[in-house]
Amino acid sequence: MDMNPSPSLELSYPVEGNDFATAGEAATRIKRMLKQIGIDPETTRRVAIVAYEAEMNIIIHATRGILKLRVLPGVIEVRAEDIGPGIPDIPLAMQEGYSTAPEHIREMGFGAGMGLPNMKRFSDEFWIESQVGKGTKVAARIYYDGSSDRGG
Repeated sequence: MDMNPSPSLELSYPVEGNDFATAGEAATRIKRMLKQIGIDPETTRRVAIVAYEAEMNIIIHATRGILKLRVLPGVIEVRAEDIGPGIPDIPLAMQEGYSTAPEHIREMGFGAGMGLPNMKRFSDEFWIESQVGKGTKVAARIYYDGSSDRGG
């Protein structure tokens, strides 16, 4: 099955808040698909990290949301939009270790306050906007060498 990303490939994954049973499934599907279409391993790793952190933020903090992937020649975009409490102080939320996750979620090993910082760290471009009481939108771009002669 040939799945070349020309000119673009777009996928969407619905994510339900508090659904820890399926946590990471969307990011895993994204990683698998990127491997199948021949995206290099380092780019695939970076996109998978960004997608996982976005997915987990929806599960931990929101009622529901959607994780979107768009593969274009030379750039991969990951977007997450949620319906949730929103982020009242984005600069504070971007600090490593800052978390508003409840204690029971931290006890499960999630909510360490690295999600947004990791998304920014592994992206070439990163945006976030949030409205308190409505939700949050994040977008990340990861650039890659779109040539088909890369080893993997």
